[in-house]
Amino acid sequence: MREEDLDAVHAVEIRAYEFPWTVGIFRDCLRADYPAWVMQLGGRIVGYFLMSVAAGEAHVLNICIDPAHQGQGHGRQLLRALTHIARGRGAERIFLEVRPSNAGAIALYHSEGFNEIGRRPRYYPARDGREDALVMAIELLPPE
Repeated sequence: MREEDLDAVHAVEIRAYEFPWTVGIFRDCLRADYPAWVMQLGGRIVGYFLMSVAAGEAHVLNICIDPAHQGQGHGRQLLRALTHIARGRGAERIFLEVRPSNAGAIALYHSEGFNEIGRRPRYYPARDGREDALVMAIELLPPE
């Protein structure tokens, strides 16, 4: 992900989430030099992820596939790329938060080996106030 991608990334973010990140949040992540990648199909950005990696741990900050392209395996491909990059940067585990209402994402994370390890009360903004976050993690075992 580069600065010139931010308008396209933000357009996907707005289509995907009721409470989207601002362009400024994406820009701040790039300036902090967080690993940030885009997925393109036919020259158009259809997905992305951003994560932080420090002290042997990676934290998924945002991972998203344009709603028009969901259900086609792109999220799984992006998650696997994120995992590969995290491992390459020395991460031994990956953490993420997900809305309990996001059944599709939870199923994907479980199928890729993530486990629920906790809950953050009132973590996400929601129409009727706040929504909890499920905290999920995966241990990245060394390659055999």
